[in-house]
Amino acid sequence: MLFMSIYTYEPGKRNEIIKRRLEKGTGAAAGVKVIGEWLALGGHRGFILSEAQDPKAVMATTLAWSDLLKFETVPVIEAEEVMKMAKSMK
Repeated sequence: MLFMSIYTYEPGKRNEIIKRRLEKGTGAAAGVKVIGEWLALGGHRGFILSEAQDPKAVMATTLAWSDLLKFETVPVIEAEEVMKMAKSMK
């Protein structure tokens, strides 16, 4: 299952976030594969696409960063898969 996490942070926490990330990496919990991560050009927001069989593993990952980042995480499906489903429903 794929999950899109959008995170935001306060400007004053930037250096602490960078320090932790350099020291500990993404901190992804066991069972979570990070597929990609993107940062907003204006700063203070990022996007992580991850894959996990158990949503609790994704939750554990976000909880590990919740002192510095605010997360919104939603399960997602590739548009191509939705189009295949729609085509088969005709």
